[in-house]
Amino acid sequence: MNRRLFVCLATLLAVASPALAQEKSIIVASTTSTQDSGLFDHLLPLFKSRTGIDVKVISQGTGQALDTGRRGDADVVFVHARPQEEKFVADGFGVKRFAVMYNDFILVGPNSDPAGVKGSKDIVAALTAIRNKAAPFVSRGDKSGTHAAELALWKAAAIDIAGADKGPWYREIGQGMGAALNTASAMNGYVLADRGTWLSFKNRGELDIVVQGDKRLFNQYGVMLVNPGKHAHVKKDAAQAFVDWLISSEGQKAIADYKINGQQLFFPNADVPGA
Repeated sequence: MNRRLFVCLATLLAVASPALAQEKSIIVASTTSTQDSGLFDHLLPLFKSRTGIDVKVISQGTGQALDTGRRGDADVVFVHARPQEEKFVADGFGVKRFAVMYNDFILVGPNSDPAGVKGSKDIVAALTAIRNKAAPFVSRGDKSGTHAAELALWKAAAIDIAGADKGPWYREIGQGMGAALNTASAMNGYVLADRGTWLSFKNRGELDIVVQGDKRLFNQYGVMLVNPGKHAHVKKDAAQAFVDWLISSEGQKAIADYKINGQQLFFPNADVPGA
């Protein structure tokens, strides 16, 4: 009888273990900047040590990450394009948006600076000069948060980058931030980048920061639980635990503590109203 009971218990455990293990892992669709900057390599071991939950990251542009969430192929979306995030929630695909952190965009370009913009704090004037000089410019062209910010800046400069003002000098690559920086390095071109990825980027070649400090370069990140009402398979409890940890004092401190060569890459602001 004891042996039979043991066999039954062992069988039940064998069946239950995969399910239990599955509940201890979640999928987060996030931007290439959080991945390429090394932030997740810093945060996820800390989160797992606290909760036992594994986080698998799908690294995409913000638009693609939101689409992944809409399809129910992720449990959490962690991105940086607030209007798109708010629409995601308003359309019922996300439960609630929480501000997490910010950094800023920078304009990176070659030391030779053919557009003559280095040292400026006016991103609109810099883009206008790049267009007027037809200096090489690399665009991610991937519907990411960075790409959306770039397009908004061209619009602010009254430059029709999708139409009459587009030329051979403007190269869209349809890839992430790391690939865009590599392309800019190879062709000595300008590129809009997030500061976090730039600080972790090694293949700089002749590139340097040429424009920074414009308030229009502010870069806010938000996180959302994918709505389990839309997709019943979303691991609500484990996913919400990740969201809660990111905006907790412990998670916010972990974000602030992530530095490269003494420079902080992201600045937590979950407690700032309206962020």
